[in-house]
Amino acid sequence: MGDSRGMTDWDFTGLKATFVNCTLKKSPELSHTQGLVDASAAIMRDHGVSVDEVRFVDHDVATGVHPDMRQHGWDTDAWPEIYPGILESQILVVAGPIWLGDNSSVTKRFIERMYSLSGLLNDKGQYLFYGRVAGCLITGNEDGIKHCAQNVLYSLQHIGYTIPPNADAGWIGEAGPGPSYLDPGSGGPENDFTNRNTTFMTWNLMHLGRMLQAAGGVPGYGNQRSAWNEGEHFGWHNPEYR
Repeated sequence: MGDSRGMTDWDFTGLKATFVNCTLKKSPELSHTQGLVDASAAIMRDHGVSVDEVRFVDHDVATGVHPDMRQHGWDTDAWPEIYPGILESQILVVAGPIWLGDNSSVTKRFIERMYSLSGLLNDKGQYLFYGRVAGCLITGNEDGIKHCAQNVLYSLQHIGYTIPPNADAGWIGEAGPGPSYLDPGSGGPENDFTNRNTTFMTWNLMHLGRMLQAAGGVPGYGNQRSAWNEGEHFGWHNPEYR
Protein backbone atom coordinates (compact mmCIF):
# COMPACT_ATOMS: atom_id res chain seq x y z
CA MET A 1 0.00 0.00 0.00
CA GLY A 2 1.48 3.35 -1.02
CA ASP A 3 5.16 3.86 -1.80
CA SER A 4 7.22 1.23 0.01
CA ARG A 5 10.57 2.95 -0.31
CA GLY A 6 12.32 3.69 2.97
CA MET A 7 13.43 7.14 4.09
CA THR A 8 17.00 6.57 2.92
CA ASP A 9 15.87 5.65 -0.61
CA TRP A 10 14.79 9.19 -1.47
CA ASP A 11 17.44 11.35 -3.12
CA PHE A 12 16.56 14.89 -4.16
CA THR A 13 20.04 15.87 -5.30
CA GLY A 14 19.71 18.59 -7.92
CA LEU A 15 16.99 20.48 -6.07
CA LYS A 16 17.78 23.76 -4.36
CA ALA A 17 15.75 25.37 -1.58
CA THR A 18 15.86 28.85 -0.10
CA PHE A 19 14.49 29.51 3.38
CA VAL A 20 13.76 33.17 4.09
CA ASN A 21 13.49 33.87 7.83
CA CYS A 22 11.42 37.02 8.34
CA THR A 23 12.10 37.40 12.05
CA LEU A 24 12.39 40.93 13.41
CA LYS A 25 15.64 39.99 15.16
CA LYS A 26 19.00 40.64 13.55
CA SER A 27 21.74 38.05 13.79
CA PRO A 28 23.05 36.74 16.12
CA GLU A 29 20.00 37.28 18.33
CA LEU A 30 18.00 34.10 18.96
CA SER A 31 15.18 33.61 16.45
CA HIS A 32 12.45 31.19 17.50
CA THR A 33 11.35 31.00 13.87
CA GLN A 34 14.82 29.67 13.07
CA GLY A 35 14.03 26.61 15.18
CA LEU A 36 11.35 25.49 12.71
CA VAL A 37 13.56 26.46 9.76
CA ASP A 38 16.29 24.22 11.16
CA ALA A 39 13.92 21.27 11.47
CA SER A 40 12.66 21.52 7.90
CA ALA A 41 16.04 22.35 6.37
CA ALA A 42 17.64 19.35 8.10
CA ILE A 43 15.25 16.95 6.37
CA MET A 44 16.00 18.54 3.01
CA ARG A 45 19.77 18.45 3.50
CA ASP A 46 19.58 14.83 4.63
CA HIS A 47 18.04 13.96 1.25
CA GLY A 48 20.35 15.85 -1.07
CA VAL A 49 18.66 19.22 -1.38
CA SER A 50 21.04 22.19 -1.51
CA VAL A 51 19.74 24.66 1.08
CA ASP A 52 20.38 28.38 1.39
CA GLU A 53 19.07 30.48 4.27
CA VAL A 54 18.44 34.23 4.33
CA ARG A 55 17.63 36.21 7.46
CA PHE A 56 15.94 39.04 5.65
CA VAL A 57 16.31 41.69 8.35
CA ASP A 58 20.11 41.34 8.22
CA HIS A 59 20.10 42.88 4.74
CA ASP A 60 19.55 46.51 3.79
CA VAL A 61 16.49 45.86 1.63
CA ALA A 62 14.57 48.93 0.55
CA THR A 63 10.79 49.27 0.69
CA GLY A 64 9.00 49.17 -2.65
CA VAL A 65 7.61 47.10 -5.50
CA HIS A 66 10.35 47.48 -8.11
CA PRO A 67 13.25 45.04 -8.67
CA ASP A 68 15.86 47.68 -7.77
CA MET A 69 14.68 50.58 -5.64
CA ARG A 70 17.94 52.43 -6.24
CA GLN A 71 16.34 53.39 -9.51
CA HIS A 72 13.43 54.88 -7.58
CA GLY A 73 15.06 57.21 -5.07
CA TRP A 74 16.67 54.85 -2.56
CA ASP A 75 20.40 55.15 -1.85
CA THR A 76 20.83 51.44 -1.12
CA ASP A 77 18.92 48.23 -1.86
CA ALA A 78 20.20 44.72 -1.19
CA TRP A 79 17.28 43.03 -2.98
CA PRO A 80 19.10 42.70 -6.34
CA GLU A 81 21.80 40.72 -4.51
CA ILE A 82 19.26 38.39 -2.83
CA TYR A 83 16.69 37.48 -5.45
CA PRO A 84 19.00 35.67 -7.92
CA GLY A 85 19.45 32.91 -5.31
CA ILE A 86 15.68 32.60 -4.98
CA LEU A 87 15.31 32.36 -8.75
CA GLU A 88 17.87 29.54 -8.78
CA SER A 89 15.79 27.58 -6.24
CA GLN A 90 13.01 25.14 -7.05
CA ILE A 91 11.74 25.43 -3.45
CA LEU A 92 10.98 28.53 -1.39
CA VAL A 93 10.00 28.47 2.28
CA VAL A 94 8.91 31.74 3.87
CA ALA A 95 9.19 31.64 7.67
CA GLY A 96 8.14 34.30 10.10
CA PRO A 97 6.61 35.29 13.43
CA ILE A 98 3.12 36.44 14.37
CA TRP A 99 2.72 39.99 15.67
CA LEU A 100 -0.73 41.44 16.49
CA GLY A 101 -2.24 38.35 14.88
CA ASP A 102 -0.60 39.00 11.53
CA ASN A 103 2.63 38.47 9.61
CA SER A 104 5.62 40.53 10.62
CA SER A 105 6.51 43.74 8.81
CA VAL A 106 9.59 41.93 7.51
CA THR A 107 7.44 39.19 5.97
CA LYS A 108 5.30 41.82 4.31
CA ARG A 109 8.36 43.56 2.91
CA PHE A 110 9.70 40.28 1.54
CA ILE A 111 6.38 39.50 -0.19
CA GLU A 112 6.31 43.00 -1.67
CA ARG A 113 9.81 42.58 -3.07
CA MET A 114 8.85 39.20 -4.55
CA TYR A 115 5.89 40.95 -6.14
CA SER A 116 8.32 43.40 -7.72
CA LEU A 117 9.48 40.55 -9.99
CA SER A 118 6.02 39.22 -10.81
CA GLY A 119 5.72 41.04 -14.13
CA LEU A 120 8.85 39.37 -15.53
CA LEU A 121 8.54 36.27 -17.72
CA ASN A 122 10.40 32.97 -17.99
CA ASP A 123 11.70 31.38 -21.19
CA LYS A 124 8.23 29.99 -22.00
CA GLY A 125 6.60 33.40 -21.72
CA GLN A 126 4.95 32.48 -18.42
CA TYR A 127 5.23 34.52 -15.25
CA LEU A 128 8.71 34.21 -13.79
CA PHE A 129 7.96 32.00 -10.77
CA TYR A 130 6.14 29.24 -12.69
CA GLY A 131 7.64 25.79 -12.12
CA ARG A 132 8.66 26.46 -8.51
CA VAL A 133 7.03 25.36 -5.25
CA ALA A 134 6.56 27.20 -1.96
CA GLY A 135 5.51 26.69 1.63
CA CYS A 136 5.61 28.60 4.91
CA LEU A 137 6.46 28.24 8.59
CA ILE A 138 4.86 30.42 11.28
CA THR A 139 5.77 30.84 14.96
CA GLY A 140 4.39 32.91 17.82
CA ASN A 141 2.86 32.92 21.27
CA GLU A 142 -0.53 34.21 20.15
CA ASP A 143 -3.15 33.05 17.67
CA GLY A 144 -2.79 33.57 13.93
CA ILE A 145 -0.98 30.65 12.25
CA LYS A 146 -3.69 29.96 9.67
CA HIS A 147 -4.31 33.64 8.98
CA CYS A 148 -0.61 34.30 8.42
CA ALA A 149 -0.15 31.15 6.33
CA GLN A 150 -3.09 31.85 4.05
CA ASN A 151 -1.77 35.34 3.34
CA VAL A 152 1.72 34.08 2.50
CA LEU A 153 0.56 31.13 0.40
CA TYR A 154 -2.06 33.17 -1.47
CA SER A 155 0.55 35.79 -2.29
CA LEU A 156 3.06 33.24 -3.54
CA GLN A 157 0.58 31.34 -5.74
CA HIS A 158 -0.64 34.66 -7.11
CA ILE A 159 2.82 35.46 -8.48
CA GLY A 160 3.22 31.98 -9.97
CA TYR A 161 4.42 29.52 -7.33
CA THR A 162 2.82 26.08 -7.10
CA ILE A 163 1.61 25.22 -3.59
CA PRO A 164 1.64 21.53 -2.60
CA PRO A 165 -0.75 19.90 -0.10
CA ASN A 166 -0.17 20.73 3.56
CA ALA A 167 2.26 23.49 2.64
CA ASP A 168 2.23 25.27 6.00
CA ALA A 169 3.27 24.45 9.54
CA GLY A 170 3.60 26.41 12.74
CA TRP A 171 3.71 26.57 16.50
CA ILE A 172 2.04 28.87 19.02
CA GLY A 173 2.03 28.78 22.77
CA GLU A 174 -0.80 29.81 25.04
CA ALA A 175 -2.64 33.00 24.13
CA GLY A 176 -1.02 36.02 25.68
CA PRO A 177 2.48 36.47 27.10
CA GLY A 178 4.28 33.20 27.47
CA PRO A 179 7.17 31.07 26.26
CA SER A 180 8.19 31.11 22.61
CA TYR A 181 9.14 28.09 20.51
CA LEU A 182 12.74 27.59 21.67
CA ASP A 183 12.25 28.74 25.27
CA PRO A 184 12.93 26.05 27.92
CA GLY A 185 9.74 24.23 28.80
CA SER A 186 7.71 25.66 25.91
CA GLY A 187 6.95 22.20 24.51
CA GLY A 188 7.46 23.56 21.01
CA PRO A 189 10.19 21.24 19.72
CA GLU A 190 8.32 18.24 21.16
CA ASN A 191 4.88 19.17 19.81
CA ASP A 192 3.71 16.26 17.65
CA PHE A 193 1.20 18.33 15.65
CA THR A 194 3.88 20.87 14.70
CA ASN A 195 6.47 18.21 13.97
CA ARG A 196 4.07 16.24 11.77
CA ASN A 197 2.98 19.28 9.78
CA THR A 198 6.56 20.50 9.36
CA THR A 199 7.62 17.08 8.12
CA PHE A 200 4.67 16.72 5.70
CA MET A 201 5.25 20.22 4.32
CA THR A 202 8.95 19.49 3.78
CA TRP A 203 8.41 16.21 1.97
CA ASN A 204 5.58 17.58 -0.17
CA LEU A 205 7.79 20.48 -1.24
CA MET A 206 10.54 18.06 -2.24
CA HIS A 207 8.16 15.69 -4.04
CA LEU A 208 6.37 18.39 -6.02
CA GLY A 209 9.59 20.28 -6.67
CA ARG A 210 11.11 17.16 -8.20
CA MET A 211 7.95 16.43 -10.22
CA LEU A 212 7.93 19.92 -11.73
CA GLN A 213 11.66 19.78 -12.38
CA ALA A 214 11.31 16.46 -14.20
CA ALA A 215 8.37 17.80 -16.22
CA GLY A 216 10.26 20.90 -17.28
CA GLY A 217 7.94 23.11 -15.23
CA VAL A 218 4.28 23.87 -15.84
CA PRO A 219 3.22 23.13 -19.43
CA GLY A 220 3.50 26.26 -21.52
CA TYR A 221 0.05 26.48 -23.05
CA GLY A 222 -2.91 28.47 -21.82
CA ASN A 223 -0.85 30.51 -19.37
CA GLN A 224 1.68 32.45 -21.44
CA ARG A 225 1.46 36.17 -20.86
CA SER A 226 3.63 36.85 -23.90
CA ALA A 227 1.28 34.91 -26.21
CA TRP A 228 -1.82 36.56 -24.72
CA ASN A 229 -0.33 39.99 -25.38
CA GLU A 230 0.19 38.95 -29.00
CA GLY A 231 -3.46 38.00 -29.43
CA GLU A 232 -3.46 34.25 -28.64
CA HIS A 233 -6.33 33.72 -26.19
CA PHE A 234 -6.19 29.92 -25.88
CA GLY A 235 -9.83 29.22 -26.72
CA TRP A 236 -11.34 32.02 -24.65
CA HIS A 237 -14.73 33.15 -25.96
CA ASN A 238 -16.47 36.22 -24.62
CA PRO A 239 -19.92 34.99 -23.53
CA GLU A 240 -21.34 38.47 -24.10
CA TYR A 241 -20.16 38.59 -27.70
CA ARG A 242 -22.86 38.04 -30.33
